[in-house]
Amino acid sequence: MQSFISETLDAILKTTKSFEDVVFILPSQRAKVFLKQTLKDKISVGFLPETLNIEQFIQQVSGIDKADSIQLLFHFYTIYKSLEEKPDSFDTFSSWAFTVLQDFNEIDQHLVNTREIFVYIRDIQRLKKWSVTGTFKETEFIKDHYAFLEKLNNFYNPLYQFLLEKKIGYQGLMYREACNNIDVYLEKNQQKKYFFIGFNALNKAEEFLFQKVLETNNSDIYWDLDEQLFNSNHQAGNFIRKYKKEWKFYEKNSLKTLSNKLSQPKNIQVIGASKNTTQVKYAGEILEKFSDFKNTALILADETLLPITLNSLPKNINAINITMGYPLKDIPTTSLLFSIFQLFISQEKLQKTAENQFYHKDVVRFLKHQSIYKLLSQNNASLVDDFTEEIGKENLIFIDKDKLVQLLKKSGENVQKVLLSLFSSFTTVANFLDRILDVIDLLKEDVTDLEKEYLFRFYTAFTQLKTLQSTYSYFTDLKTLMLFFRQLITSETLSFQGEALRGLQLMGMLETRVLDFENIILTSTNEGVLPASSQQNTFIPFDVKVNFGLPTYREKDAIFSYHFFRLMQRAKNVFILYNTEHDAFGSGEKSRFVTQLEMMRQDVVHKNISPKVISNKQQLKEVYKTEATFARLKELAKKGISPSALTNYLYNPISFYKQKVLKIKEFDDVEETVAFNTLGTVVHETLDELYTPFVNQFLSVANIKQMQKEAKDLVTKHFELQFKNGDLTKGKNRLIFEVANRFVTNFLTKEKELLEDDKNQLKIIATEENLAAEIEIEGLDFKVKLHGQVDRVDELNGVLRIIDYKTGMVTGGNLRVPEFEYLRDEKHLKAIQVLLYTYLFTKGKNYDFSKPLEAGIYSFKNLNSGFLPIDFALPRRKAETKITQEKLDEFIEEIKIYIKEIYSSKIDFLEPADLRY
Repeated sequence: MQSFISETLDAILKTTKSFEDVVFILPSQRAKVFLKQTLKDKISVGFLPETLNIEQFIQQVSGIDKADSIQLLFHFYTIYKSLEEKPDSFDTFSSWAFTVLQDFNEIDQHLVNTREIFVYIRDIQRLKKWSVTGTFKETEFIKDHYAFLEKLNNFYNPLYQFLLEKKIGYQGLMYREACNNIDVYLEKNQQKKYFFIGFNALNKAEEFLFQKVLETNNSDIYWDLDEQLFNSNHQAGNFIRKYKKEWKFYEKNSLKTLSNKLSQPKNIQVIGASKNTTQVKYAGEILEKFSDFKNTALILADETLLPITLNSLPKNINAINITMGYPLKDIPTTSLLFSIFQLFISQEKLQKTAENQFYHKDVVRFLKHQSIYKLLSQNNASLVDDFTEEIGKENLIFIDKDKLVQLLKKSGENVQKVLLSLFSSFTTVANFLDRILDVIDLLKEDVTDLEKEYLFRFYTAFTQLKTLQSTYSYFTDLKTLMLFFRQLITSETLSFQGEALRGLQLMGMLETRVLDFENIILTSTNEGVLPASSQQNTFIPFDVKVNFGLPTYREKDAIFSYHFFRLMQRAKNVFILYNTEHDAFGSGEKSRFVTQLEMMRQDVVHKNISPKVISNKQQLKEVYKTEATFARLKELAKKGISPSALTNYLYNPISFYKQKVLKIKEFDDVEETVAFNTLGTVVHETLDELYTPFVNQFLSVANIKQMQKEAKDLVTKHFELQFKNGDLTKGKNRLIFEVANRFVTNFLTKEKELLEDDKNQLKIIATEENLAAEIEIEGLDFKVKLHGQVDRVDELNGVLRIIDYKTGMVTGGNLRVPEFEYLRDEKHLKAIQVLLYTYLFTKGKNYDFSKPLEAGIYSFKNLNSGFLPIDFALPRRKAETKITQEKLDEFIEEIKIYIKEIYSSKIDFLEPADLRY
């Protein structure tokens, strides 16, 4: 394969023997490298020509240096503040200023008369407001928008002049100034001969400059286009056909160069892949089949896939050259910096600035970031984990500096100094920036070379922000700085450095200009990605752009069409991948360019691929019982099995094994919002304290009224005991506190209503009574103890009731047990608990079953249903709520089967297949 660069140099060498005064101008920096290498292979001795990319050429002609985006934004805000009586804050300004600068840039690149276009936009807005009847109603928002658009010209001229005086500017300003200076520049460089190589879509300024240079008659321009695209009305040839028709240069000169390579035989595969990740992984599989990558390029139409791509490249790639920058937002250091910002943003939001306390989640996020965690774990591997555990145990929602001092006392002196300084109160944004720089400086000591690159990139960015802040003081608070930082990292990238001529070439679509490869893998060729969607971020309306000759999405589509088909011209093996899934904008439909290619050629092969899915049968967790297990189970039999432990086993044996055999406790997490089990405990403890004084007494309405007076204080007391260091005065916690209070007051109201009927007599027998009994099980050579704490035992009108309180929702259906054979069904678990309490009570008290006995639940979420008793009746039969000796004996025999199962060596702990949670 002879590349376009090689063909062009062969043509130039026929007429040019010396390159001493020759200048080559190319579209990109990478094209320069390839041109130099190709030229070195073609000439043995002599001067190499001066090679410039288009930006360097424009800079030479204009004499203006390019300003970086942050610097430009600060200068623009300086101008803006001097013009506006009530200027926006810097963060609000920066949200629209980038778009305005982009519009200014485009206007200047296309040499548009700024006064005319801004007056035109102004007049359009005024026409929109005009109404024959005068009924148009302007909202404040619309009024502000119109006023803003009318001011655009007021911003443009002062900013342009300001930048011109400083000899810096955005790209468009450099182009406009280059057009003003081109005659002087050419006069100074009369002896030089210029060659423009590989351009396609030129802005108006470039058209003007190129034609001015070509008028000297000792320069030339070489296009790269296929005859098939030029001689038809194909979109890819739009620009070059236009230049051939309109440029005075072509009245006497022929067009150079048109190739005929696109129609030659090629291996082209169009591959549909499900999801973006599948595309990238399959691209890796294609690359595995290549042995030499010298003429191979992997091109990402969607450059956001770079991080995934770098992790999906095959091992046989020994060298790679990456043109795209790595997005700063995907770098680990970014999340660390945001965690530092969040410490103080949350502090201010939660009104803890005066106390200098930090929200526990923000502190843990910072400490557990890989960089800080590694730094603090050098002397004590579990330091951060121990600290996190302590926060959970003490339920510390807010962490003060003293706690951090304790944490860091085992760290090095420098680490202590920097991190404690970071958590100190700060007075100015500049002071905060100093601390960020200190943290970055601290982290650089023991990191990989790649991590040093990350840190250095951020160090330079924050140093620049510090310098600009000390000069301008535009960041009034930390929130403004963070918003600006967030905007900054979305557009900034970390540049890769490598040897451009070695190994696999990994690039974006625009970087392929002028370059040719035999093997091309092009990913994300979806409509909406290639070409990009027609939505543009601009303040200039579409019709205004058309009227003034500014590029719209139609021109941008033509540019990408050119790049796509130019890539195909000299390639031999082309793999075009697209996403077949409709899971994002533009996905699911292949690009129109691919469809055009399929129509132009008969040799395009189409196939779909999908990930290899290996269906593994879900292996249920199973724990075999060992001697150690049985030893622990025997201990448990002696200590006692509670109703909740037994129902836990019936629900999930693995959970029972973890809690009762391995004795694994739940992790102590910080409870900043009251947990449901805490709510339940508070309600239980409150009712226990209210009813305990009346044990063995008949209750009266007066007793209940007294309880109602005490209830709220007791709820508060028990919340303070259970919810350590928690704030109950606001937010969700206040609502949950009110719910607990309502549960208790509603329950007492029901009791009062019951007792207001003189026929009812209610006697409290016991509250929160501990019960226990031993049972013998056939096949076991030891007794098994059952124990539990019943919430309440009372006697209502001569009927003894065993009562369990539930703060959750329980209905009568949960307590219907017509047959004990199906007792282990999940819906009967609450009934099992209540019946076990009943068994333990009757066993321990030698209960006389000639007296009526019932057992059931009070559900605080279903209090209108009152007491819900165990019902032994079959469906659609009259309720059978009386508990007899026979019923309890039958029930306990079924329970013995379950307990025997626990102690059986033949039945292991097995996770149920239908486990919901």
